[in-house]
Amino acid sequence: MPRMTAAAAAVEILKREGVTQAFGVPGAAINPFYRELKNVGGVGHTLARHVEGASHMAEGYTRAKAGNIGVCIGTSGPAGTDMITGLYSAIADSIPILCITGQAPVSKLHKEDFQAVDIASIAKPVTKAATTVLEAAQVPGVFQQAFHLMRSGRPGPVLIDLPIDVQLTEIEFDPETYEPLPVYKPRATRAQAEKALSFLLESERPLIVAGGGIINADASDLLVEFAELTGVPVISTLMGWGTIPDDHELAAGMVGVQTAHRYGNATFLESDFVLGIGNRWANRHTGYNLDAYTKGRKFVHVDIEPTQLGKIFAPDYGIASDAKAALELFLEIAKEWKAAGRLPDFTAWAASAQERKATLQRRTHFENIPMKPQRVYEEMNKAFGPETRYVTTIGLSQIAAAQFLHVYKPRHWINCGQAGPLGWTIPAAIGAATADPETPVVALSGDYDFQFMIEELAVAAQHKVPYVHVLVNNAYLGLIRQAQGGLGINFEVNLEFENINTPEIGVYGVDHVKVAEGLGVKAIRVEDPDKLGEALEQAKKLAVEHRVPVVVEAILERITNIAMSKTVDMSDVTEFEELATEPGHAPTAIRALQV
Repeated sequence: MPRMTAAAAAVEILKREGVTQAFGVPGAAINPFYRELKNVGGVGHTLARHVEGASHMAEGYTRAKAGNIGVCIGTSGPAGTDMITGLYSAIADSIPILCITGQAPVSKLHKEDFQAVDIASIAKPVTKAATTVLEAAQVPGVFQQAFHLMRSGRPGPVLIDLPIDVQLTEIEFDPETYEPLPVYKPRATRAQAEKALSFLLESERPLIVAGGGIINADASDLLVEFAELTGVPVISTLMGWGTIPDDHELAAGMVGVQTAHRYGNATFLESDFVLGIGNRWANRHTGYNLDAYTKGRKFVHVDIEPTQLGKIFAPDYGIASDAKAALELFLEIAKEWKAAGRLPDFTAWAASAQERKATLQRRTHFENIPMKPQRVYEEMNKAFGPETRYVTTIGLSQIAAAQFLHVYKPRHWINCGQAGPLGWTIPAAIGAATADPETPVVALSGDYDFQFMIEELAVAAQHKVPYVHVLVNNAYLGLIRQAQGGLGINFEVNLEFENINTPEIGVYGVDHVKVAEGLGVKAIRVEDPDKLGEALEQAKKLAVEHRVPVVVEAILERITNIAMSKTVDMSDVTEFEELATEPGHAPTAIRALQV
């Protein structure tokens, strides 16, 4: 039997589980593992500037390609605690990443050793499993189980904590005979699928709500085929955006209290039956007024996690199933029923959804200087085509993006949906661009998100990871300011100051162009909306030429309120800005405005 260190065995397992890339920061307690990364070979590594950044890179890497599992690595103590935010982000959005941390020697764990913290206990609430391995011979089994857990059921992250002496201990391990464990995913039965679709036969105005579970299951093609076969319009959730192209005749928009379309909400409120697949009824989708969301319609809920069924509200029928397995059965049954003439004709209902899509639109074309954010998304729609992969986290920039941008493919909207940590965007974009360098990546940040982990731009410069980063700058915590309005305050959300080194930018404070250039990337500042399109085109060319990120900073008016519900009620959304009343008001809308 071959003998090797437990750390070497771990690296061999990573390779056999399909891992080819890791992100991390070395340190004393994890150096033996890094030695084996070098000696064993086969797993590339990107050196992050912050360990939290490494965890977000791992998530972006996972989400860019089906089957990927991102790996992040850090030393003991603060490295592990820094990655907790990344683990929370991953578990909240059902994304598998593997976090590997170093640890003090086993004999010192109870002695308050330098940088020794019980990271497994800290990480347990935000992982599917978190283990400090105390016996070197257990390392192969713990890693094997980690990949099994990450892929089985509802996907999610795992943390493995390796004491330094455990890493260095030699064990017997034969990598040539290693095999991954079979993945477990619940599957709907034929009887369950028929029961679910029986609700469709009784409805007149049905909708499919397509969640991120469909993307995780790599089942978007099945979803589109099922929608086309039945003629049922599709509402995408924020995490499921891209399951059906935005310009598809059955794409009915998004629903919710923030990241929603006027036409999506209006169509949803007219529906009488909702088939939710791979979604979790997140509160930004349903709002807190569940009566408004559920009244007058029946619900079937399909989710891979049994305890998700009934968690937010009780559906009329629930199925614990992987989205792909359920859709395969739904298609099989729907084809049989269509051949037998049993499927209703929903043509008029689908046409009404498209009519709303063509009439209920928000305005994007404004000539104001400083520019309104809506104009930024209009210019992005012109500059970036259907092949673009967008990456963003939270804030008014993300909410407006979901209202105005267009997504045409699964995994082309990579958004931190539930946790929403500021700083997520830059490292996640690096991870996504590393995973799939052939697909153009466009990141989107407000100024505060951009500043949180701006140092990771140097990682992209060092490792030649090109992408375009659109930075909308109003020198404000815009979403928090808007939320404070209901409390009658505007407190500690102003970021403006006069930068003595860059007086020409006035009160916008931070000179993002100088900082970005100092980190080795290119940057362009734009103040005139009529010049933004040209800047975006230039950014695309510079990214290709120099193989680094290119930041395009759009200087916005200080205050713009983006449409959302003040009452967290999807039937009560406030439109703060002018609506589109003629086609020129929304020239890049997915359908030309009908007046």
